[in-house]
Amino acid sequence: MLISLLLSSWLTLVELNCENLFDTRHDSLKQDTEYLPEATRHWTGKRYWRKLNHIAQEILSTCDDGIPDIVALCEVENDSVMNDLTRRSLLRGAGYDYVMTQSPDVRGIDVALLYSPLTFRLLEHRGIRVDPVSGMRPTRDLLYAKGLTVSGDTLHVLVVHAPSRYGGQRHSRPFRQAVTNQLLLTIDSIRSHTADANILVAGDFNDGADSPVMKHILQHGLHHLTKDAKGANGVKGTYRYKGRWESIDHVLGSAPVSVKVDSAYIHAPKFLLEEDALYGGYRPHRTYNGMRYQPAFSDHLPLVVRMKF
Repeated sequence: MLISLLLSSWLTLVELNCENLFDTRHDSLKQDTEYLPEATRHWTGKRYWRKLNHIAQEILSTCDDGIPDIVALCEVENDSVMNDLTRRSLLRGAGYDYVMTQSPDVRGIDVALLYSPLTFRLLEHRGIRVDPVSGMRPTRDLLYAKGLTVSGDTLHVLVVHAPSRYGGQRHSRPFRQAVTNQLLLTIDSIRSHTADANILVAGDFNDGADSPVMKHILQHGLHHLTKDAKGANGVKGTYRYKGRWESIDHVLGSAPVSVKVDSAYIHAPKFLLEEDALYGGYRPHRTYNGMRYQPAFSDHLPLVVRMKF
């Protein structure tokens, strides 16, 4: 009985950018035609279901002793995709529920949070709009979720997918700063009610840990839980560009959460990797290499943070 109680206090968070997890249907209000069966990428039903099952396999492989309690996902298209992932893919036996945003992103990309209702009892959730600054396209909403862990602690979770670096750092940094500003306003609101709140922030920030935007976030009393995270097989980041590993996915936590962390690492088994013929070593085994389809996983690797609540 004592062993059961001790095990039940562990909580595992996984963060993963799924690399364009689109369905095969056109949303007339979004620019999603690139991922249709008749488009240049030939995004067929067969490819879609293979991708769903690969993402499910990737999530399940992050835990040897069960399933992750909460999973922050970036680059998922809509509720239909999330329903297929949780109810009809290899994840269907895991018992996950989910919440997600309905953002004004022009491509229809959103963020989502999978959670096991056995270990995270959802109390409330909402999407938080980011007002665009000059020259910025509408972007992904922040996803906020509040729930109770098995120990009875209240946990606040925020999922972020900041704008890309398209157009260069100097051009795009104000767009990511706009997301950061809204994120910090939300954190201030949480702390105005509970000064020592348990807060987790996870997602694709499209910036490294030492970037001005990330430094601004960390100056706001958050701790970088995955700054030193590494993976097996020589993996030094969650993303690889022209032979260089980058960590643009991050998990941050408030001080009360940071002391609960037991381990934080990049999940990098060999089946999630492919050889980098040009630069040597490995890189994430992505679904599309340019326009060439590969029956693989994602161009990002998952982050795993294990905590004891």
